[in-house]
Amino acid sequence: MLAEDPGASMEQIAAAGVARTTIHRRFANRQALIEALATSAARQLAQAVDDGRPDTAPPLVAMHRITANVLQVKGAWTFALGLSDDPDSEAFALQQDIGRRCVAVLRRAQDDGLIDEAADLDWVRRVYYALIGESLHGNAEGADPDTLAARVIDTLLHGAGPRP
Repeated sequence: MLAEDPGASMEQIAAAGVARTTIHRRFANRQALIEALATSAARQLAQAVDDGRPDTAPPLVAMHRITANVLQVKGAWTFALGLSDDPDSEAFALQQDIGRRCVAVLRRAQDDGLIDEAADLDWVRRVYYALIGESLHGNAEGADPDTLAARVIDTLLHGAGPRP
């Protein structure tokens, strides 16, 4: 319901299949529900990154695994992942940690010669995030996350220019 109508009331959310009393019993107000959704989504995203073995897998393998995992989570939780802008929230802290871990993987890729040594890794991270977002935005229903991940990583590392 919230993905379709971000301004939906608690009553509208309850009408989508959960008893109104259940929602009010579990969440004191709409903001508490939003925060719980944002935190749950951020935890799943952090787990998706962990599952890609960012510190131990070869950088290219880690980047592909993490991307495929993140595409699956973001596809299911797009709305909730965009909710956390409170710097004091757990979801915000998780998102910040994910960003740092992303830069660490990109640094490992840079050390392996996959990314130019002069590249600004924060910029590369932002481009990477944009590619993931665009792949979800323009994604046909049910597209394979591994195929999309390969496209994201290939575009990130090689751009759209001609190949030798």
